[in-house]
Amino acid sequence: MGWFSKDIQTMDDLFVHTLRDIYYAENQILKALPTMIDKASDAQLKDSFAAHQRETEGQISRLEEVFRLHGVDVKGVDCPAIDGILEETDEISREIADKKVLDAALIAAGQAVEHYEMTRYGTLVAWAKQLGRNDCAALLQKNLDEEKAADTKLTSLAEARINLRAVSA
Repeated sequence: MGWFSKDIQTMDDLFVHTLRDIYYAENQILKALPTMIDKASDAQLKDSFAAHQRETEGQISRLEEVFRLHGVDVKGVDCPAIDGILEETDEISREIADKKVLDAALIAAGQAVEHYEMTRYGTLVAWAKQLGRNDCAALLQKNLDEEKAADTKLTSLAEARINLRAVSA
């Protein structure tokens, strides 16, 4: 089902499609995080990615609850956007030899992921409320809040030390 599929006829259809999009994305992110943890050289960055890995597991569980509450099957749909972000992350991380520069690149990649997730969750929260699904909106809001916090943490790490180290590399 693509964005302009005949299968999306109502706002509810669009909500479910986007829910499936972020479900797929979160599962792909969960698969990619161990590699990002392994490639990071800064201990705080490793810890940040590891913490987000645990958060992502919780976010997936919340999404599964939203599916149940909304009465639809738990499943994902291909998300070319997150696939592209993760593919780009993998490519650039193979091209950078200096660990300090690689850490800066990993933060940028992590923030690209966070920003994608924030757009999806923000939209889903708004749509859930419009559809009268405040129960779903509350769960999705928790995910959104965690994504915003992860982005803020990555920004702090980047500005406080990672980018400075990369510049001196």
